[in-house]
Amino acid sequence: MYKASVGLREAKTNLSRLVKEVQKGTEIILTERGKPVARLTPLEQESLSLEQRLTKLEHAGFLEPMKKSGRKLPPPLPLPDQKAQRFLQEDRDK
Repeated sequence: MYKASVGLREAKTNLSRLVKEVQKGTEIILTERGKPVARLTPLEQESLSLEQRLTKLEHAGFLEPMKKSGRKLPPPLPLPDQKAQRFLQEDRDK
């Protein structure tokens, strides 16, 4: 992992660019008057099941638990030539 050091003023000005660098795997040390004060690092990918991720988002307050009304989601619409799978893979590759 590549490490870089950036002053707080520069970080404020270039935050979007720094976040893109972090997404690529760069660790950025933020400094104030030459002294390290914080670290920007990429988040580790967790291998949680869908159910575990949804529960985690519910506990964090990002999602509301589904009401137990017995309603089920309709099945996905079939698309010819596995287009849905190709669209999903293209989205994941970005």
